[in-house]
Amino acid sequence: MTNTESILSEIDELKQIALSDLDKLHADDDQLENWRISYLGRNGKLSSLMKILATIPNDDKRLVGPKINDLKDQLNKTFVDHKNNINKIEDKSGYFDNSLPGLNLSSGNYHPTTLIIREICQAFGSMGFEILEGKEIETEKYNFDLLNIPSDHPARDQWDTIWLNASTEGEKHLLRTHTSPMQARIMENKNPPIRVVVPGKCYRYEATDATHEWEFHQIEGLAVDKDISFSELKGTLFEMARKIFGSDQKVRFRCDFFPFVEPGVDMSILWDGKWIEILGAGMVHPKVLSGVGYDPSEVSGFAFGIGPERVSMLKNKIKDIRNFHINDLRFLSQFVR
Repeated sequence: MTNTESILSEIDELKQIALSDLDKLHADDDQLENWRISYLGRNGKLSSLMKILATIPNDDKRLVGPKINDLKDQLNKTFVDHKNNINKIEDKSGYFDNSLPGLNLSSGNYHPTTLIIREICQAFGSMGFEILEGKEIETEKYNFDLLNIPSDHPARDQWDTIWLNASTEGEKHLLRTHTSPMQARIMENKNPPIRVVVPGKCYRYEATDATHEWEFHQIEGLAVDKDISFSELKGTLFEMARKIFGSDQKVRFRCDFFPFVEPGVDMSILWDGKWIEILGAGMVHPKVLSGVGYDPSEVSGFAFGIGPERVSMLKNKIKDIRNFHINDLRFLSQFVR
């Protein structure tokens, strides 16, 4: 073998050894730097080969020189690629840095409507009220008739009520427009004393805007017993307002009309310097009591209905009721508790 052939063979051997050694290295920066110095450094093995060029004839230099330069370029490129690939690997051969900060893991949470419903129900629960739920598909009898709502009342019109193409024994069905049907259903199946709140969904055929939705929630309340008076209605709702909005909350009652109560009132709270209505209430109408088999001369009661979304809008400064239905995490994540 000539001297030139020997040098070319040495170059090929150096290439194989260098690449093999580099492939064995992982995340240790010191080892990578040692490899670079050993093969590509000023006094490295590649530099030793280049010094041989001065000792061989010019004709041989034309063969050996490009070979050494190609090897130098290849080792440099392979070294850089290998180092970059190592930095991209998440699992660095089982290495774990205990000084790194922990990851914040996201978790699910109750919907803001669920949170305010639970808060309101808890307030009434602390006053002895039972929590029940009812049907979302109702009959005309319970949604209107037993609540003293006349057959010609505007609420029965298709513009307010979502009627269903279904009937049972001649009874028309609808998506309930309020949770008040549970008043009659509860009184038909229970004897006084009764103290219940009924949270649930309601549906009305109307256009949506910042303060109105066709699907919304309501919490119905009912108390029936001997000698229940209007003062007990006011005291109960005043206590609820203090539990939900703060112990110094002021309330105002004004006359209002609802077919299933007599007398009827609305209750407002003083919020940011303005009176804002949050619920309707009143003493259960004698016709409603008679309709379920009660004797109005023996028992009396009060009822109320409150919209939890509207309460949440006040407490949390939400300006558009439609936000409760858009499932936007930017909105929902504000209510983590």
